Amino acid sequence: MAAMAKTIPIRQVSADGTREAELLRDGWRKQTTIGEPRLSELAENYRDLGYEVLVERYRAEGDGCNTCFDAGDAMGQFSGTIYLREGTGSVGRDDLF
Repeated sequence: MAAMAKTIPIRQVSADGTREAELLRDGWRKQTTIGEPRLSELAENYRDLGYEVLVERYRAEGDGCNTCFDAGDAMGQFSGTIYLREGTGSVGRDDLF
């Protein structure tokens, strides 16, 4: 029996960058921008580690290279940015770290 794919809630980000500034003020830390299926896997792993996780749809900003993201969008692939905030779990309490 094949495993069912999990979906994660995705928020739309504002084009003017005010949303990111708001998140940073609220204690969120920008962790990474990545595409599926790794996006969902990372979000789930961070939750398992005790973090609060927020995923927002990736929006290209500035004049930097966005070829991979643009090509993915054209093919219907999704990329998102993961934001983390310390949750109520055991974040950072592992003796190995």
